[in-house]
Formats: sequence, C-alpha cells, structure tokens
Amino acid sequence: MGADGPAARPEESGTALELLVHGVGGTTPEKMLDDPRTVRITGDDIAAVFRRAEDVDAETRASGSREGRTGPVPEAYVWCNLTSGNGTRALWLLLLPFMVVNLAHWMRPTARGRKRTVRLYGLLVRLAGLTLTVLLVAAACEVALDLAAWQCAGTRACAEAHSWLGFLSPDVSDGGWWSRPGRRLALAALVPAALTGLLWYLSHRTWRAYESQQPMAHDGEPEEDDGRTALGRPGFWYGRRLVARLRAAHTAAGLLTIAAAVSSTAAGFDREPGGPVLLDTLGRLLEAALVATGAAVVWVVCRRGRSEKHLDRQLDEHLVRRLPLAALVLLVLAAVYAGWERPGWQSQGRLAGDATFGGIAFVQGLLVVALAVIAHLLYRTHPDPRAAMRGLAGPAVATLACALGGVMSGGVSQRVADWLDGTGTTILGPPVLLTWQASVIPLVLLVLLGHCAWLGRRTWRAGRAELGAVESEYPAEPKDAARTRRIARTRAMAALTDRGPRLLGVTSASTLLLGAGALVGALTSRRTPAKAAEGAYAFVESAAETAQALGSWLIGLGFILFVTWGRRAYKDPSARRTIGILWDVGTFWPRAAHPFAPPCYAERAVPDLTWRIGTWTRATGGRLVISGHSQGSVLAAAAAWQLEPSVRARVGLLTYGSPLERLYGRWFPAHFGPAALTALHHDVDCWRNLYRLTDPIGGPVRLPGDCGPEVDREPLKDPLAYGRTELHPLPAPILGHSDYQADPVFAEERARLLGRLQPDVPGPRSQDDSGRSSA
Repeated sequence: MGADGPAARPEESGTALELLVHGVGGTTPEKMLDDPRTVRITGDDIAAVFRRAEDVDAETRASGSREGRTGPVPEAYVWCNLTSGNGTRALWLLLLPFMVVNLAHWMRPTARGRKRTVRLYGLLVRLAGLTLTVLLVAAACEVALDLAAWQCAGTRACAEAHSWLGFLSPDVSDGGWWSRPGRRLALAALVPAALTGLLWYLSHRTWRAYESQQPMAHDGEPEEDDGRTALGRPGFWYGRRLVARLRAAHTAAGLLTIAAAVSSTAAGFDREPGGPVLLDTLGRLLEAALVATGAAVVWVVCRRGRSEKHLDRQLDEHLVRRLPLAALVLLVLAAVYAGWERPGWQSQGRLAGDATFGGIAFVQGLLVVALAVIAHLLYRTHPDPRAAMRGLAGPAVATLACALGGVMSGGVSQRVADWLDGTGTTILGPPVLLTWQASVIPLVLLVLLGHCAWLGRRTWRAGRAELGAVESEYPAEPKDAARTRRIARTRAMAALTDRGPRLLGVTSASTLLLGAGALVGALTSRRTPAKAAEGAYAFVESAAETAQALGSWLIGLGFILFVTWGRRAYKDPSARRTIGILWDVGTFWPRAAHPFAPPCYAERAVPDLTWRIGTWTRATGGRLVISGHSQGSVLAAAAAWQLEPSVRARVGLLTYGSPLERLYGRWFPAHFGPAALTALHHDVDCWRNLYRLTDPIGGPVRLPGDCGPEVDREPLKDPLAYGRTELHPLPAPILGHSDYQADPVFAEERARLLGRLQPDVPGPRSQDDSGRSSA
C-alpha cells in the first residue's frame, strides 16, 4: 500500500510502524528487514520505502488476521543511492574544496538576538566560496593559457616536443594565423570555459533533482525563546532560489576570470608607448565592463542569503539568465579583442599568474581572519563548552577549504608544467607563488606528524587506563590479557574522534601561518624558495632546496593518488561505495555557500521521511517509531523537526550509533546544540539512544539535567561476551559501530518505546520512583 492508498480508520487500526533508516554506507532492504522478499511501496530507484511482502497490506487487514505478529510493521527507508549511485560520483572529488567551504557556513556558533552578525558570518563564507571558484578557473587558465598557449607554444623547443601545439607556434607553423599571441590565448580559453560550463551543468542538473524537491508544508514555530533549531523551519530544506542565484553568480565569475586572463596581456601591450590608440581605448572600455560586471557578481552574492522561514518558490529568472549571458558576451569580446592583429607582439616570460594567485590568497586570508573574529563574537554571546574549538571550527574549516583549493591548483599546474617541459629548461613553469605554497607542505606535514605522535601517546596511555575498566565489566570471566588489551585499545581508538577539534586547530593554524609566509616570500623575492635562499647560510639554503623538492614531489604524488582514486572509483563499485560514504557526511547540509558543491542528499531524504511519517499518521492514527542508525539518526531527527507538532508528539525516536551530539552537536552547535536537542526530546513522545564505548562515531546525546539519563541508556557491552559461553560458544566480535540490533537491549528498548505510544494521542510521561521516565 502506498502512502496515499486506502487505510483503516484510526479506531479500527492497531497497527504500529517502525521506520528504519540506515546510516553511512547504506545497505539493502533485504538486510534491513531481515527478509529476502521485500516490496517497494513508495519511492523510486534513488530513494524508496520497502516492506516485507507479507506486510504490504498491514493497515487494511483486520486485527485478527495478523496471525503471529507481536511487533510493529517494519519499513525500511533506503537512501544510499543518493550519495553512492553511479560512477559519475567520482567526479565530485574535484568539488572537494567547495564542499568543505559549504560546511563552514553551518558551523557557526549558537547565537540569539544577533541576526546581523549571523548574516555577516554567512556573507563572509559565501565570499570565501566565490574566491574558490575564481581560484579553480584561474588554475585552469594557468594551465591552458599560460603554460600551454603562452609559454610552450611560444618556445620552439617545447612546441617541437609537442606536435599538437605546432599550429600555435610561430616558429613551427611559419607564422600561421593561430600563432599570434592573442589568438593563442583566445583559443586556449576554450578549456577553462568548458570547465566552467561543466560546473554550471552539474550544478543545474543536481539543482533540478535535489533543491526542487518541495518539503511538506507546515507552519513555522518560534525559535528564540525555547532554542528551537532552524532545521524545523518550513523552508530549510528548500534552497532552490538561493542556489540558482549563486549558480548564476559563480558561473559569471568564472567566465569573467577567463575574460580577464585573455584580455589583460593584450591590454598591457596596447598601453606601451607607441601602442595602437584605438585598441588601447577598447581595452580600457572592456576592462571597465569587466569590473562593473564583477561588482554585480559580488553584489548578487552579498545581497541575499538563505530564506528559511517559508517555502520561497520564487525564482530570479532574469538574474539567473542574464548575468551569465552578460559574462559570456564579455568573454567573446575579450577573445576578439585579444585576437586582433598586433605587429611586434611576442610571448615572453609568464602571464600575470603571481599577481592573480597572490591576490586570491590575500583576499582569502582576510576573509578567514574576519570570519574568525565574527565567530568569536557569536560564541561569546552564548558560550557552549561542548562546541568544537570554542566556536572557531567554521573559520578553521574555511581555511582548509582554501588550502585544498591552493594545493589542487598548484598540483595540476606543476604536473602539467613537468609534462610539457620534462627537462625544466625550455619554459619558466608555473608562477613562483605556487612553488612557495608547495614548499610549505612538508612543514605542515611535519607539524601534523608531531601532533599525531602526541595523540598516539595519549591513546596508548588511555588504552592502558581502560584495562581495569574492561576487566571490571566481566568479573566472572576468566581473564585473557590479549582479549582485554584488544577491547581497551578499541575503546581508546574510538575516543580519538573527540580529539578532532584539536587536530583541526593545529592543521588550520599551521596552514594559515605558513601560507602567509609563502605569500610574503613569493611577492618579496619573486623567485623560487631555492633561488631566494642562494647565498644564505648553508643550512638555510639546504632546507629551502629540500622543502621545494619534497613539496613538488608530495604535491605530484597527491595529484596522482587523486586521479587514480577517482579512476578506480569509476570502474570499481566497492571503491565507488567508499567514496559515497565520504559524501554521506560532507553533503548532509544544503548548498548555502557554494552552488558547485556536491548536492545535499538531505534535501531529498528529509522531505521523503517527513511525507511518509505525516501521511501515515494522518491515514491510520497509528503508533510510529523512527529507528535511525548512525547518519540515519541525523536524518530521523531532521525529519522529526519538520513535522507538525501534533504529529511529532505521537512519534518515538530510537537512535543507535548516533553522531547527533558527538559530531553534529559539537561541530554544528547552532543547529544541533544542547538547546535544540532538548527541545526535540520534549517535542517527541519518547526518545532513547544507544551507544557503545567502542563506537568511534556514535555517542551519548548528553542532554542537561534529568533529560540526559531519560534519553541515554548506559553504554552497551561490547563485546557481548568476554569469552566462550553457552549463548556465545564462539568468540563474540567487537562490534563497534555496527550491528546494534544484535544486542538484546535493542529489542527491549524498541518494545518499551512502542509501549509508551498510544494510537490516537501521546501518552503522559510516566515516572518511576527515582523521578526518571520509564522509557
């Protein structure tokens, strides 16, 4: 029976429903329902709800016909194809910096009554995302325009070594039509233009599939007084308008970057004494048009953020269409302008790559520092001791996004330069700044290795400290030193998740400081680190040469690993599934800061769950438990927030292996902080959370006061048996994050939740002698 099919009247239906939501990595409906015969009752090939074949008509059957049934009707919501479907998902690796900067938008600290400061925080992140788009397109221009068309095609030895560039070389082609410098640049501009078009296409295609999925309409609820999260707003999972605006702006920014790269060198030649006056005038007019359109792009990015208080179905069609079209027209004009005949113009040296990449790095540094100041101000208004890095996680993640963009840009440029000029003598190669940035990579890795060594020592000591606790939990078992050490070590390794903020802080701080040093060194010396250190102390000179060589090798190795991983993921389904797991965590959030980030699967999954829960409860008046594992518990909580209060009050939550507080509450405190989770606990009828000390992902919800033990059960035993027993004649495995259903406590807690729920109205919270809820 589908969601809209016939249903029994509430008074005629005693049906209870358990909606299972799987976690990271996904699974099959057969495994979730523990039955080889399953039927899809609603949904499509991307995400769907399944039931056992025998339960398809459970609501329409009379109570007496459900022979042998003692539990709820299980349904499985399978959403794994939203993140790990086909081989094209491997291309999302190219969008990694965009995904990371988008996460920074959602990591702001909790703040109430500071709407302007919150808007400023979002604005700074959107501007940082815009610089990443410009950086990616500038890197493509560096490869196609500078290294290939300007340097290699302009050098006889390099052009002869690559015959496909012969028609662009004035020496090899005997002064052919395409050999003029401006025409070479105009032709090479097709490469970054195609990249920009590909990004627009991917964003537009996923926008139609994800952002255009309308959530179930419901009235908004007040947030300021009781700390409700913004995830309950009617328009939170509907970002169609904002993503369309940002897509238009970022596409126009990419095209304007290409137009500036094509026309700037020609304009510089025209400004020289004796240059053509007409072309000089046209060049200045073109530059003014580029600046004006660039200002319009920045205005569009700054003008409007997310609209979440209602379903914003409007679409700025004129802006979405005309802004990229205007940038495309300017790019065509720039290509015509650069391709005009200019006697005596020859390609020498490099294009203005150092100034371009230096300006981008400088702006990114300013944005990150300003973002850190705003985040600190927000954190001071409402301090949360559990928030990661005292509210500075967002700026730290934005720093890593900029660093990833720089490393990817430098890696591609360096590898292409090595390919075009294997001897290193025919062309100058990439800009000096990219070499400096590569040279600081070994220093950053050295800092990280030192911190990892410190973490390793702390983990070893924590494992030693757990030995006594493990033995005390199995008092009647004969002791096995190896078994005890393994359990203790697993617990200590699982606790490393809580050290993540410190690791991120060390990484981002070292990256920011060393990146600033690389920028200063490149702009002041205008030479590579090895050449800039010539004549200094022998140690300094040797260290500079080693850092430069090692950095180039590491960035090349990273680029090769990046390409081979993506290629393997395209051909190998198991590797493709692994990459899908990474996106499960990184793409939960809507595209609020960058339209070219991988799409948000929750904008499909949360409305799916909300529609299913809302329509089922209205049709049957029955009882419902949402059973969410790992990332599925996050989707379950997000869906519960989107329900009407009357529906939410008849829903029970069973979460296990849940990162709701351990990861989302710490890293995204404005949306999953203590106040938000406490409000959720009071809104739903009942909530129980299960976790293990050996689980590196799941953890307690940690609600304050009496709410904490009311939600969190004591940590489950893992393994279930220390040694061989009558129930476990073979050694019991350490389950960690998996197979929570294997623990008898799971069935016990599920039965207690269902016992709490009433068919028509939520039951009162019963209290035992200790004052705690019986659920």
